[in-house]
Amino acid sequence: MNPADLRMLLLIRHFETALLDLYAQGLLPGTTHTCLGQEPVPVALMPLLDPDDFVFSNHRGHGHYLARFDDPAGLLAEIMGRAGAVCNGVGGSQHLRRGRYLSTGVQGESLPLAAGAALHLARTEPGRLACAFIGDGTWGEGAVYEALNLAALWRLPLLVAVEHNGIAQSTPSAAAMAGTIAARAAGFGIAFLQLDSADIADLRAALEEPLKHLRDGAGPLVVEFATHRLGPHSKGDDTRPAAEVAALPDWYAPHAGSSLDREQRDRVAAVVADVTARPPSTWDVR
Repeated sequence: MNPADLRMLLLIRHFETALLDLYAQGLLPGTTHTCLGQEPVPVALMPLLDPDDFVFSNHRGHGHYLARFDDPAGLLAEIMGRAGAVCNGVGGSQHLRRGRYLSTGVQGESLPLAAGAALHLARTEPGRLACAFIGDGTWGEGAVYEALNLAALWRLPLLVAVEHNGIAQSTPSAAAMAGTIAARAAGFGIAFLQLDSADIADLRAALEEPLKHLRDGAGPLVVEFATHRLGPHSKGDDTRPAAEVAALPDWYAPHAGSSLDREQRDRVAAVVADVTARPPSTWDVR
């Protein structure tokens, strides 16, 4: 694996585990949702996105932010409400804005926003796209279908990256979603791509040509990434049996204890020490 890709995977893994440790110590306000196990998706996709593309993330979006900006200190400061925070501490874990990157904790809200951004790009910046990350549980929201309808009608440069981890909070997908995501995309005449690999090179190779077509005006694309949520829904509220979670595949296992693993573990530890020593963030309401 490319060392740069592995570094980013490991950075996200150790950042997320550090968040759970900080929460257990009572040092994080509010709530937090980690992407443990899902790290390959943003690491594979982000280098294929232009800095001027729009990215719309979700409640489980720390990996999306880190893969785009490589800024663990700014993100941790935001989550902890400390000086140097990305949004002066008012967005927290779920609601971030940095340039053309936005995240929201409201399920399905990002799709209409992403469709609007894609419409703007189609009219004023051809060749750019809007990417929205959603999960399999979000397909229960009506806003998803309204946005896809318009995106298909207007052939918008909209990429819907679906991180299908098989569980929506505490409900298995099979118990809540009839049919398939592929069939839903087909219902709107939208191109669909199913990716089951966790290999970064394989994922990028599969994405390059479809994304080129999208940028050239082919219309929206739904990509379903098969992935696994190895951590709790938020904090420590995993309702699955421990043995079930332990049996899930984890890309991290072959790299645990490696030199790059230690390097990124130490990097995150240094960021935690730095940010926890900072004063609270301040912001001007004017």
